[in-house]
Amino acid sequence: MSSIINIALAGNPNAGKTTLFNHLTGSRQHVGNYPGVTVEKKEGTFFHNNRQMRITDLPGTYSLTAYSVEELVARDFLVTEKPDVVINIVDASNLERNMYLTTQFMELGVPLVIALNMVDLAARRGIEIDTEKLSELLKVPVFPIVARKGEGLDSLLETLVELHDAPPKVEPLSLSYGDDLNQALKDMTPQVREAGLLADIYPPAWTAMKILENDDQILKMAEEANSELTEDLTARAEAVAVHLQNTMDIYPEAVIADHRYGYIKSILRHKVIKQKFIADRLYTSDKIDKVVTHRILGPMIMVLVLLGIYSFTFSFSEYPVLWLEKLFGLFGSGVNHLLPDGPVKSMIIAGVIDGMGGVLGFVPIIMFMFFGIAILEDSGYLARVAFMMDRIFRIFGLHGSSVMPFIISGGIAGGCAVPGVMATRTLRSPKERMATLLTVPFMNCGAKMPVIALLIGAFFSDNKASYMFLATMAAWTVSLLAAKLLRTTVLKGESTPFVMELPPYRLPTMRGLLIHTWERTWQYMKKAGTVILGISILLWAMMTYPGLPEQEEARYDQLREAIVADYPGEMASPVLVELEKERAEKALRNSIAGRIGSTLEPVSSLAGFDWRTNIALAGGFAAKEVILSTLGTAYSLGDIEQKGSTSLKERLRNDPNWNPITAIAALAFIMFYAPCFVTLVCIAKESGSWKWAFFSMGFNTSIAFTLAVLIQQIGGLFAG
Repeated sequence: MSSIINIALAGNPNAGKTTLFNHLTGSRQHVGNYPGVTVEKKEGTFFHNNRQMRITDLPGTYSLTAYSVEELVARDFLVTEKPDVVINIVDASNLERNMYLTTQFMELGVPLVIALNMVDLAARRGIEIDTEKLSELLKVPVFPIVARKGEGLDSLLETLVELHDAPPKVEPLSLSYGDDLNQALKDMTPQVREAGLLADIYPPAWTAMKILENDDQILKMAEEANSELTEDLTARAEAVAVHLQNTMDIYPEAVIADHRYGYIKSILRHKVIKQKFIADRLYTSDKIDKVVTHRILGPMIMVLVLLGIYSFTFSFSEYPVLWLEKLFGLFGSGVNHLLPDGPVKSMIIAGVIDGMGGVLGFVPIIMFMFFGIAILEDSGYLARVAFMMDRIFRIFGLHGSSVMPFIISGGIAGGCAVPGVMATRTLRSPKERMATLLTVPFMNCGAKMPVIALLIGAFFSDNKASYMFLATMAAWTVSLLAAKLLRTTVLKGESTPFVMELPPYRLPTMRGLLIHTWERTWQYMKKAGTVILGISILLWAMMTYPGLPEQEEARYDQLREAIVADYPGEMASPVLVELEKERAEKALRNSIAGRIGSTLEPVSSLAGFDWRTNIALAGGFAAKEVILSTLGTAYSLGDIEQKGSTSLKERLRNDPNWNPITAIAALAFIMFYAPCFVTLVCIAKESGSWKWAFFSMGFNTSIAFTLAVLIQQIGGLFAG
């Protein structure tokens, strides 16, 4: 038996699962993705009385039925990893609803402990829960806790140790699901058991029940394991389904759900819950929502909240950004003096320091923005944003559930389109799902934010928060208009109704906020130090080679010698600098990347983009962060006068090819053109066809280029 206690933490969304995870693990946690999906995987370690515990925070889910990727991930983890114990965190103020998932854990037969969270909130609502009686009836340990304060955790952790050291025999819960389904299960379960169908993964009764529920994943696994038996079992399940449809107009999965809730109600009727007093049903959260989600006041408050986040971000990040710019400038100057001229020096300065410095220099902005988003998320306000946006989304042919994929993708700022695309799985209407899936990449993801911040800081430094807010509004506007276009052309169809649960407002803990901020900032930094570094060096090579022809290099050598001969002493220096700038620009133009950029220039010039900018935008097809590093490299190679000491922001501001109108055109193009390569792969996977990925690439780039050209041409007329 392993001395490390392996724990799975599971529960409904908004039950306090992440709060408990952060309290137990602190900074000793690792964030990644589950294999094959982009659902976030959180693991951490902690010690209790010198016993090491490893805990995995499973995705929040309402059930273990394979309706979403989160439910699949949670279920697969439990049956494949087989944790020593599962902590099911339950919201004490919503016991009946939360226990639906608890019942399924018991049916699956996992070693279970219930952490009854937010008992303080329940008490304020006049709700008192007899945890001893609940534990006795469920035959599962139940502990009242307040996760955000760490109350009640010692007893919980002691029980985890006891269950690990002396694991009890856990029998799967057997419920009655009505005569028809009971008879079907009675017939099917022995067949499953005798054939050993998925026996190494699930209990026989569970497998039979999932076939009755028409669970796609279980049916596929069973088909691969024993196609003949699965055909017989499926036929039996279909016969029951037809019978229930004809007699009761209901599906088996609905009957099963009803009987699970019947079991929960039978438990709670044993005076498990005591209503000590009749509380004012208009709880604090409801009172706040009367203002925050008001039809008129709500959107106004939302606008003020967004402006507040951007003002906070730019106000507090201004000096750290300047310090980092100076730091990377010092690195560049130091390398410039230490190393002899040559490819190695050029790669380190232009490819690594200027390329990566452009990306990492914006870490303070990203960090403060993530901190602001964490406040909105942990407090429960983001759910209100989704609720309010539903009214608008229906106008554009989208579903209210589309709101969260948009927010995840960067609807407020700093998200990622990949999990946003994955989140569209919750939409039941195929056409609404496709319209959402194709438009979430328009949001300002974390990869775009540093580029947007760079251009706003360079050309609109006096109104940075306002311009960032306008960029967010532009992203939403273009996304919704694009969705409307899709829903009235290639994806015609009626909108479906939207229902969602609003979690109670909670005061975020500083510990939780710092952990969330660090997790996301570290992900950004890690990506910058690995993927983006590699692409930056590759693009540096493409911008360096093949260089100038030998004859051209010889001509510049002769010109240098002539200048030194004609101009005495220090007088030759400025002339030599101009000559070297000319040579560096020609060398860059003659490089592989330069030739690509120059080839695109006749078309891109309509939007105001020169060949250097084209190089960066082409690199952005791989990953949007590359735009920043490539601009840094391109303008470093082309401007050697103050190499290592001038920030990219200053270089762009001083470049004759750039002006405020060009900056706005570039912002529009960068915000809306083709999704990054990883997002395209995800779109292809989620839509089931690469044609939609290529459609997204062409559709988005067409919109982006059209907007950029209109901005440049119309802006040029007014400026002229």
